[in-house]
Amino acid sequence: AGQAGPTQRRLMDAQNWEQAPEHGDLQRLVDALFATEKRANRLDALILAQAHGLSDDLIEVVGLLPPMSMTRAQFCDQINSTLAAHGWGRRYGIVS
Repeated sequence: AGQAGPTQRRLMDAQNWEQAPEHGDLQRLVDALFATEKRANRLDALILAQAHGLSDDLIEVVGLLPPMSMTRAQFCDQINSTLAAHGWGRRYGIVS
């Protein structure tokens, strides 16, 4: 009791592979964040993510960034690692 059966697990897995309506929102966030700056940090990203109305899942991804100043490449590596760990790369899109 309480555990998902094989059919439920397949449905949950399928949902993780579908593109979410928010697909591409993180890329737009990265583009906006680094439009004028060479480096950004988690707080900058969280403020911008909330201002742009990103979903709770995406706010969570941004909130898991390390609390340090990062270049665009470092920022993208961190975001993509978090997306991969959650199995959300295809759902929300990887960033560059």
